[in-house]
Amino acid sequence: MCKFYCNFASYFVTYNHTNGLYKCIYYMQKQHVVVRFCGDSGDGMQLTGTMFASLSAILGNEISTLPDFPAEIRAPQGTLGGVSGFQVQLGTGVYTPGDQADVIVAMNAAALKVCALGSKFNQAGALWEEKSSMFKRDAVILVDTDSLTAKDLEKALYTTDNPFTELGIPESVQIIPVALTQLTKESLKDMGLDNKTMLKSRNMFALGLVCWLFNRPVDKATAFLESKFQKKPQLIAPNVKVLTDGYNYGNNLALNIQTMNVEKSHDLPKGTYTSIAGNKATAWGLIAAAEKCGKRLFLGSYPITPATDIMHELASRKDMGVMVVQAEDEIAGVCTAIGAAFAGDLAATSTSGPGLSLKGEAIGLAVMAELPLVVIDVQRGGPSTGLPTKTEQTDLMQAIYGRNGECPAVVMAASSSANCFDYAYQACKIALENMTPVILLTDTYLANGTGLWRIPKLSELPDIHPQSVPEALKGHYNPALRDERGVRYWAYPGMEGYEHRNIGLERDADKGTISTNPENHQRMVLARKAKIEQVAEQLPPLQVQGNADSDTLLIGWGSTEGHLLAAAEQLNCALAHFNYIHPLPANTADILRKYKRLVVCELNNGQFATYLRSQIEGIALDQYNEMTAQPFAVDRIVNFVKNSL
Repeated sequence: MCKFYCNFASYFVTYNHTNGLYKCIYYMQKQHVVVRFCGDSGDGMQLTGTMFASLSAILGNEISTLPDFPAEIRAPQGTLGGVSGFQVQLGTGVYTPGDQADVIVAMNAAALKVCALGSKFNQAGALWEEKSSMFKRDAVILVDTDSLTAKDLEKALYTTDNPFTELGIPESVQIIPVALTQLTKESLKDMGLDNKTMLKSRNMFALGLVCWLFNRPVDKATAFLESKFQKKPQLIAPNVKVLTDGYNYGNNLALNIQTMNVEKSHDLPKGTYTSIAGNKATAWGLIAAAEKCGKRLFLGSYPITPATDIMHELASRKDMGVMVVQAEDEIAGVCTAIGAAFAGDLAATSTSGPGLSLKGEAIGLAVMAELPLVVIDVQRGGPSTGLPTKTEQTDLMQAIYGRNGECPAVVMAASSSANCFDYAYQACKIALENMTPVILLTDTYLANGTGLWRIPKLSELPDIHPQSVPEALKGHYNPALRDERGVRYWAYPGMEGYEHRNIGLERDADKGTISTNPENHQRMVLARKAKIEQVAEQLPPLQVQGNADSDTLLIGWGSTEGHLLAAAEQLNCALAHFNYIHPLPANTADILRKYKRLVVCELNNGQFATYLRSQIEGIALDQYNEMTAQPFAVDRIVNFVKNSL
């Protein structure tokens, strides 16, 4: 089978070598499209979605993804609680994973129900509503008909034998019924595999069908399979065969559905691009910073969802000189990092909200000792153990204020999976140049999601100049000495003539020795505060996106940028999005005071709005807050702003 495009739009011609026939097929041209893969936790939806997203990135599409899986280790097969999903938006001008899907791949009855009813899946009856469903009214649904048996419907709490009618799915939704299970078995019947192994390949047949639906060259996907199963090479050939057979099934039978062609992005800067997850991008940002400044990178950490992948990625980079210690607990993890900072290394620790709480006292030690330390907090739903696999922005106040005493540190936040690299790099730069702990906030949505990332050259990255101690201080150095910015000089063990003690008790502002003098303590509190405030002079000014002449300014921080930018475009209003939070960019007050209406949108109960009120006098803020453990839906932001005018 070969394929070539005609000169006129929206058609392509295929030639079948087997029967010598040409056929002309109509396809829909799309600027962007949203695809959601969903099934049981063991159906490989995360792998399938990741492969399709990566394939789309290679072919020139912008992407944004949302892995969405249950917190339970493994719910009973076929039940509503066990549904795992992966959503990706691809095309051009992509900011978010999308509110609702254009295409759904449902591997069983439970997945179909969860997608149809959204947050209402636990209620009975035909409750399909466009505002709560995970797919659009004109969506395409590819469903495994072999997984719609009476037993499957019973486990998914259906009350009739017709799931489509029971869910009230509109006739405008296009259903593609495919016997995925049986077709997969037929494809692999001569491969010598047991039934369980064959069934695990159903997702590859589905991926082949989706590649056909979007005119994706299936041969590109085989490289991902070879990488995925490099430690189990016996599984490569079966999965490649099923993938290819799924593609050919759609192509040869000409299923009664229009294929789709998604536009490539033409506005991207030239370079080499790849798909990258936020945790991996964060790890690579730390590595790049260490290479740029000539320091060894040390990570002292403890496993915690969803931050653990950062430690895994860095532990695999011994070839880059990275040192990783998996400590016995969160406190030990950060303390080993503080020791590495004292010894002159680029030191980091990674955690999530519960771990940030445990690390609080030790971070206070780093503030008191004025040592450079990068703390990465991948936020998740809380409090306590909360919702480990779900996302929130609820650690902001903890990051700014969550330590005893007057204990200032720099706080910043990444806003996309790809720019986790940039802000991890910047966190290292600020920490090393200002001798301070820097807390970098990401979250589950960024950490597990992926985006299109241009791989930078090391020469393109900003220079990093770690604070050093002048040669003139050799022989009479003490840890209280500061430069003109109020930043302490950095000397570390092994530097002859710079021997000193660094302590967790308050020290004399001039001598560096222990001090309990009241006036000295006041002086030191103000000195540490001033050191953090002067970082604002090093930050880029706050930028306004969208329609800067609007009366309305949306305000956000961290991972909500894509959703707020999409909302601002629909509302034709302005957006001010913050990556640097403590201190705020120097022009923040000037920007905010230009607008009549300020709407702060965040995935918590108003922490950033509260913080802004404390920093800028006389501003009136509206708030839009969600705590659903999911990213924003753009249409809900738009509706709130319109309806609350």
